[in-house]
Amino acid sequence: MKIKLLGQVRTVMSNPDSKHNYFGWPTAVRLQNGKIAVVASGFRLGHVCPFGKTVISYSEDEGETFTYPAPVIDTPLDDRDGGILAYGKSGVIVTSFNNTREFQRKSTDNPYVHAYLDTVTDEEEEKYLGASYRISTDCGVTFGEIKKCPVTIPHGPLEMPDGSLMFIGRPYNHREVKDCIKAYRLPDNGELELVGEIEDVFNDKGEKATSCEPHSIVLKDGSILTQMRVQLAGYFTIFQSESHDGGRTWSKPKQILSDFGGAPPHLFRHSSGRLVSSYCLREKPYIVRVMISDDEGKTWDIDHDIYVNAVSPDMGYPSTVELKDNSLLTVFYAIPKEGEKAIIMSQKWKFGD
Repeated sequence: MKIKLLGQVRTVMSNPDSKHNYFGWPTAVRLQNGKIAVVASGFRLGHVCPFGKTVISYSEDEGETFTYPAPVIDTPLDDRDGGILAYGKSGVIVTSFNNTREFQRKSTDNPYVHAYLDTVTDEEEEKYLGASYRISTDCGVTFGEIKKCPVTIPHGPLEMPDGSLMFIGRPYNHREVKDCIKAYRLPDNGELELVGEIEDVFNDKGEKATSCEPHSIVLKDGSILTQMRVQLAGYFTIFQSESHDGGRTWSKPKQILSDFGGAPPHLFRHSSGRLVSSYCLREKPYIVRVMISDDEGKTWDIDHDIYVNAVSPDMGYPSTVELKDNSLLTVFYAIPKEGEKAIIMSQKWKFGD
C-alpha cells in the first residue's frame, strides 16, 4: 500500500511572541457538530514546565485554519498530554496529567520556574496532582469540573458500544506511577470502576519493560484492540493486546514494530473500514509515521512517512482524523528549526489506492 501527502505541513498551535511558546502532545478528533478539535499542552517554556496548560483549538474549514488555543485544564501544576474523545450526541472529554513540584524543580535551574513553584502550596499540589479529566455536554463549548482519573491516557479514553467510557491507561494516582496497563469503566453518571489489567511485557531476556501510553479502539466484533508504548534499554516500540470480554481479560501483548520502531500509538478507523495507527520514530531522522490494517489489526502495513523532522527527537504523539473528502489529517508536535520551540503541526494525506 502507498499513501500520498497532500499540500504542505501547517501550523495548528504556536505562540511565537511569548516566552511561553512550547506546545506538545496533541490529539485530534472530529466533533459531533462537524468541527475538528485539537487538544495539546501549551503555553509552556519547555518539555517540563509548571506553566503548561491543556488547551483546545477548533477548525471549521477541515483543518485549514484553527482558533487560537484556549485552556481547558489549567491547574497550578504541569498540565500535559492532552487527550480528547467525542462521544454520544454531544459529549466531549479532555484528559491530562501533571508532575510534582519536586520533579519540576529537578528538571531545570531556571529561577523564573523556581520562583513560580515557590508560590504553589502543599494544599494545591495535594488537590491537583495526578491524572485528570473534564467533560463537556455541548460539543466542547463549556466544560464541567476537573475530576481525578486513576490512569494516564495521552490520547484519551474509548467509547464502548453501550455508551460507557473505558479508561485504558497507565496507573498514576497522586504520586504513584506503575509500569502496567489497567482498564477502568465509567458508566453514564457513575464512578470509575476497575475492570481488568493487561499483563506485563518482558523482552527475550526475561527483563520487564515499561508499558505505558496506550490507545484503544473497538473492533467490528465488539472486541477492544489496544496498542501501547513499550520501552527498555533495548527498544522503544509498540506492542498490541486484545480483549474479547469488555476489558476484563487480555491477550498476551505482542510486538508489532521493530525494537526501535517508534511509539506511542493513536488508533483511528477510516470510513473505508481500515484501521490507522499513528506513531513517531524518535531515531534519526525523526519521523512521524502511520501504519494501516485491512484485517482489524491482525496485520499491519507499517512505516508510511507523514513528516520527516531531522531536527530533534522531541516530537511526535501524532493522531489522525478523517476529512469530509475521505482524506486524512495527522496532527503532531515538533521543533521545526534549530533554536525554535516545539509547536503543533499537521499534514493532510490520503491512501494511494
